[in-house]
Amino acid sequence: MPLVINTNLAAQSTTNNLNVNQGQLQKSLSRLSSGSRITSISDDASGTAVSMKMSAQIQRHDAVKGNVANATSFTQVQDGYMQNIATALERMGELSLLAMDTTRQTSDLGLYDQEYQQLKTHVDGMIDKQFNGVALFAPDGTDMNVTVNSDGATMTMEAIDLDADIRTVLAAGNLLTTGDANAALDQIDTVTKSLATSRAQVGAYQSRLNAISDQITIASENLTAARSRIQDVDVAKESSEFARYNILVQSGTAMLAQANQLPQNVLRLLQ
Repeated sequence: MPLVINTNLAAQSTTNNLNVNQGQLQKSLSRLSSGSRITSISDDASGTAVSMKMSAQIQRHDAVKGNVANATSFTQVQDGYMQNIATALERMGELSLLAMDTTRQTSDLGLYDQEYQQLKTHVDGMIDKQFNGVALFAPDGTDMNVTVNSDGATMTMEAIDLDADIRTVLAAGNLLTTGDANAALDQIDTVTKSLATSRAQVGAYQSRLNAISDQITIASENLTAARSRIQDVDVAKESSEFARYNILVQSGTAMLAQANQLPQNVLRLLQ
């Protein structure tokens, strides 16, 4: 290589290498500080696109899981009220049997009927309860459609119509005579069977919603893991890369200083 002054090829080559290593060092530092492997779309264009779609899918799963959780709470509240109604019906059936005792006076039957009517009013009140403004026991038979996956698919929960199954049946019941008590007992048996069917239906919905929630959780976890493999930086590997480029930058800087000294050798020939 000729000895020249105007063009320092060694310095240029060293500078180029130093700039490349400096860029890689800065990129490695950015990855370690952000925790993300992709700090610029140019790092992995296809990976960025895939991870964006995964992120959208994960957010949808979270939204669906919230919907399912609310639907599960809805069924739990339904069952809680129906359990309360069942307890009242048990006592009403007991009062009906007590009122069928022929040794009781009319005044005694009136006392039984007084408690019976209060319990019937209590049951009527349970039927009108709501969950966040939505009727728990829809008298109009409106079904509920619950979103169960990120594609918007739904499952239908049929309305529980206690208005027709319980309120209408018990409407005229009383214990003022033994005959009335006998009729009331038949009514209690009818509504108890209907209530048991409704509770079984709600329990089946709860079981399915719990299974859906578990499935959504697993899908979300798997998607999160897949996105992590694309986006997140391997800290151990990147730390090694950082150390490597840090050394290269330091040595390159030192070599550039040496390369800048090479033209001074020409001065020795001119002395």
